Amino acid sequence: MERFDLLKNIIKTSSEARGITEYELYYSEDASISAETYRDEISAFSSSVGGMLLYRCIVDGKIGYASTEALDEAEMDALVARAAVNAACIEKDEEAIIFGGATKEDYHTVPAVQFTMPTAAVIRDEAMKCRDIIYAADKRMADGTECGAFAGQSTVRLFNSKGLDLGISVGNCGEYLQALLDNGEEKQYDYDFLYNHFGEDNREELVSIADKVVAGADAKFGAGLVKTGKYNVIFDHKQMKAMLSTFLSTFYAENAQKGLSLLKGKVGETIAADCITITDNPFYEKNPMQIPFDGEGVPTRCKNVIENGVLKTLLYNLTSAKKDGVETTGNASRSAASIGTRAYSFYINPGEMTRDELFAKAGNGIYVTEMKGFHAGANAVTGDFSIESAGFLIEDGKIGAPVKSFTVAGNFFELLKQISAIDNVLEMKAPGFSQIGSPDVLVPGMSIAGE
Repeated sequence: MERFDLLKNIIKTSSEARGITEYELYYSEDASISAETYRDEISAFSSSVGGMLLYRCIVDGKIGYASTEALDEAEMDALVARAAVNAACIEKDEEAIIFGGATKEDYHTVPAVQFTMPTAAVIRDEAMKCRDIIYAADKRMADGTECGAFAGQSTVRLFNSKGLDLGISVGNCGEYLQALLDNGEEKQYDYDFLYNHFGEDNREELVSIADKVVAGADAKFGAGLVKTGKYNVIFDHKQMKAMLSTFLSTFYAENAQKGLSLLKGKVGETIAADCITITDNPFYEKNPMQIPFDGEGVPTRCKNVIENGVLKTLLYNLTSAKKDGVETTGNASRSAASIGTRAYSFYINPGEMTRDELFAKAGNGIYVTEMKGFHAGANAVTGDFSIESAGFLIEDGKIGAPVKSFTVAGNFFELLKQISAIDNVLEMKAPGFSQIGSPDVLVPGMSIAGE
């Protein structure tokens, strides 16, 4: 971004003119475009581009912030002035940190993937192609069947007074197909995605996905109820991903320090079954949006958060790491006026069992394929959850009849300890700077509230 190179020089001059020797300039830009279908036409279309320039400086030991969306040369001096005034108003007793402790060799080399945002016409055509494919897959398609195509691109630049000058631009695209089937008595749906692959050569893959979601919706017809009791439960990868997403913040050191996570003081302790290893990996090979530095310019790295059941680390930025007397894990996030924490590709590592072996080990129980209401039915601080669910019976190690309207209740931290087996397929979708994934997992003897 040539414009950024011009602006950073103006910022440097303006900062030094005010006697500011420690400062940082951070730029982020996001572009997105998407289209959705309903019946025979495009029902929604959106396109957006947004960027923000963030400036931080240290004045008299205090950190000052200012931001702008106006990338004008004249705005840069005002940006520095606002941040300096902001620093004088800061009352928080928090050490100001501008990172400068890395060399070029400390940063992981990520794949140089060239991504070009598709045109509106391409997005429209991809969405309609998906629509044609899903409707051709089954005659029972009902209104509510939806398809869509989307693309996004993110650009990040970071420059500071300590010699850092970093940048990356990455993107991804994809389609989704959601089938709503009507058999005359009830309606059922299923959905799936295809990522990073536009063009006619993806038609065969889309047809396969359409057949998969039709089969998934069809299997749900005639769902019955289950009796209240304890069951061997297999959570499918989508539901375990939702579980991890809901409780991800408990792994953030800043939340532990605020008393918002039960993992405070637990590093080095066993908090999960020995078959559980959870990794946070900025360089997950199937993710096209890998990033070699965090929101503070610290080199990112792959690390096991839980290893064979033992909590090895929380996720840190520079400030939270300083408070605990440890090194940052390179997990800083950025917003207009603050630095927080985020994960990258955060996932439960696959086990050694095939899916068939996992079901055979379960014997009899319930396969949970739908959970809804995590926003209301889960407490990220305590780990407690009570979620309305649906899925299938497991009978003699095989998937049996569909079941619905039962509640899965428990505690996330206890669930991690009770997982007894994991299948060998890691499902990671929705590529981005942050994504979450999991294989299917088996939890014996869970409480289920049914009829």
